[in-house]
Amino acid sequence: MNRQQALNEAINAASNAKVYAQKVENAADNGDSQGRVPQLAAAAAAWADTSRAYTAIAAATPETTQEDTRG
Repeated sequence: MNRQQALNEAINAASNAKVYAQKVENAADNGDSQGRVPQLAAAAAAWADTSRAYTAIAAATPETTQEDTRG
């Protein structure tokens, strides 16, 4: 995995965390769905942790340069 791939994974995971955070907010506001709040919050937290992990991987991965392939 190179730096850009790790950053892409971090962005995707952050996007999923945002989606689940919005679901938590919606469920918290809806009396019929309040029972789902803990599960949705756990999913949001897991995605946020995943995003942070990929961000750390990207930070620790050296930036690659495009190699000259002209023999």
